[in-house]
Amino acid sequence: MDSAAPGVRVRRIYEAPSPDDGVRVLVDRLWPRGLAKTDAQIDEWPKALTPSTELRRWYHGSEGSYEEFCRRYEDELAGPEAAEALDRLRILAAQGPVTLLTAAKDPSVSHTSVLERALAASAA
Repeated sequence: MDSAAPGVRVRRIYEAPSPDDGVRVLVDRLWPRGLAKTDAQIDEWPKALTPSTELRRWYHGSEGSYEEFCRRYEDELAGPEAAEALDRLRILAAQGPVTLLTAAKDPSVSHTSVLERALAASAA
């Protein structure tokens, strides 16, 4: 079952930019290590869509489960600033492709999968 939002895809920021990326959106709170800002070719960096520092630290600590992280991050995405940023991404995706960029080693178990689901749910 494909839960991705139409017009939205996820890629690692360390992959070379592609002409079919469309709008490139960095969805990590911290700048990716070892990557020059000129090489990233990002169009937007909406920090309101990224997990809070507290949530990120909790998840990467020893007690953080992915399921609980997802629930807590969904709660954060329900906040007004994040909801506004989600609306902006939906508008961009309706106009053409949007690529969510992350430094996560495995985006399928990171905040990007939660973000994709939130965009898909709001587009439905």
